[in-house]
Amino acid sequence: MKSIPPLPHPSRRDFIKQAGTVAALASAGHLPAWTQSQGSLLETFKNPPRQYTVVPFWFLNDDLDEAELKRQMDDFIAHGVYGIVPHARIGLPEDIGWMSERWMHYLEVIVEYAHQKDMLVILYDEGMYPSGSCHGQVVAANPEHATRSVERIRKRDAKGNEDVLFEDDKYVYVQGYSGGTIRGVHFGTDDGEPGAPPSADILNPEAVASFLHLTHDKHYERLGKYFGNTIQSIFTDEPDTMGRGKRRGTMEWTPGFEDYLKDYLGYDFITKLPALWGNTIEDAEQYRQDFERAVNARLEETYYKPYSEWCVAHGVELTGHPAGPMDMGTLKYFQMPGQDVVWRYLEPFQDKSLEGPQSTMGKCSASAQVNYGRKRNMNECFGAYGWEFTYEEMRWVTDWLLVRGTNMIIPHAFYYSVRGKRRDERPPDVGPNNVWWDDYKVYADYCRRISWLLAEGKQVCHTAILGTPIHLPWRAARVCFEHQHDFNYLDTDTLLQHASVDSQGITVGNMRYGVLVVDGAEPINSRVLKKLKPMIDAGLVTAYKDTVEGIRNSVDTEANLIASLGAIIPPDVQLKPANPHIRYHHMQHGKEHCYFFTNEGPDRVEVALSVRAQGTKT
Repeated sequence: MKSIPPLPHPSRRDFIKQAGTVAALASAGHLPAWTQSQGSLLETFKNPPRQYTVVPFWFLNDDLDEAELKRQMDDFIAHGVYGIVPHARIGLPEDIGWMSERWMHYLEVIVEYAHQKDMLVILYDEGMYPSGSCHGQVVAANPEHATRSVERIRKRDAKGNEDVLFEDDKYVYVQGYSGGTIRGVHFGTDDGEPGAPPSADILNPEAVASFLHLTHDKHYERLGKYFGNTIQSIFTDEPDTMGRGKRRGTMEWTPGFEDYLKDYLGYDFITKLPALWGNTIEDAEQYRQDFERAVNARLEETYYKPYSEWCVAHGVELTGHPAGPMDMGTLKYFQMPGQDVVWRYLEPFQDKSLEGPQSTMGKCSASAQVNYGRKRNMNECFGAYGWEFTYEEMRWVTDWLLVRGTNMIIPHAFYYSVRGKRRDERPPDVGPNNVWWDDYKVYADYCRRISWLLAEGKQVCHTAILGTPIHLPWRAARVCFEHQHDFNYLDTDTLLQHASVDSQGITVGNMRYGVLVVDGAEPINSRVLKKLKPMIDAGLVTAYKDTVEGIRNSVDTEANLIASLGAIIPPDVQLKPANPHIRYHHMQHGKEHCYFFTNEGPDRVEVALSVRAQGTKT
């Protein structure tokens, strides 16, 4: 019998340490006798390379001092933290402006000291967030590069000088500016405050080129010798096509977008603009979906693609995350795909960890890593969970991410200063200014070990769930999680453009999926059906819950879905008795198989556990 310890109910303060089978061993530093035969695998697991460290956001939010910066970095190292994301935040004095000479001086001090101390650095690309405006400097250089929009105005309210795109009986549809901003780095520059920097039009390639020049070229000019060694990546943070605080009732737009829409969609969308404001025309929902697809495709072309190409050309990785938790298509441009869990989107023992858009984010970035042939994927986690956030909750969310395949943890955040109002800017500090700091090395070493185990191993997984570039279904995913049937997501763009399909399954990158689940009809069109035909004919594609035209295998219950999958792919993990709270991730390291288990439930579990992989007795 194997005992997988849980987090119990009583209160967040009363939780006991949550850990999985491997997690408990890694955290405590004790290893069973059978592992002694694994040689270098075990030795490396006990002390993995520093590159697998947690890499926290480091909020640089007060008057900076060279000695204090170095002291804090030394303190990080002493607690098992060997990487940082230097991040300008609210509270930075105005004489240390974003990308100013003083800012660049302190950033250079940080990077040079990190180089001396064998720490890795991930550069953050903005003066706060969302990314793409260089703290308003893109718009300052050219006011026409401010975020644009299309707006519907009643004809009786029109002034006659609007730039009209279309009109119907009641309304004119005009293009203009969204009024969007970003959060700034000085007091008085936050959302809704007069100094909030204007956001840039990242659907406009000229505006994006200006952003890359003002931010990235300047970073490279000053720090280029560290690119590709100490500086591993550049972090972009939820780029927003309209900025924060946009005017109500406005939708995305950019100069010339009407021509782009016509070319991309194959019809004149201008006459369908009313659909963006309700079901006033026939097939309005379909037109809204078409518009969303086109905006996403344009964003990939104008922002992510040139950004990714810049990073490759300069020897670093693009990392960070898009705005949405299900935005998987854009992640193909990331050398290290990512997502974020903030604002208590996930909490222990709640259905939201298994249902809804946020529940897909862990598998979103991990699946992108596998399908696009990357080595790492990351998650920015714990932001705005509040000062009541406990160590036990932090461990639970960490394991939620790790067992889904996340292999770089970017804690949000370590604060340079908690003086005055700074302590309440998206708290908590999950590092030096929290009660658990004295024991943080235990947590940091645990994350480094499991991150290494996940990143260096090849995932063993034979099931894919079909999604779109901007939507990932969760109903079938929950069933798979609760029955220990691992899976990855596969979006339709990747299926159509990068995968090969035959009567035995789907090959994408170095992964081979022997069965595909279609959870809802949204991803299915004639091109997808044609691509999947060999698998459909072989009975390897199953529709769950909804009948999908063109797919003959259909199941409507959890039991039938698991039975259908099990008939094609023998179970990798079996528990007796069954338990819906146990999760696992299976990796192969050469000839060795490693299983990482966690318990996401509130109760201690006693089960007989068997795995498909065969081993030798010692």
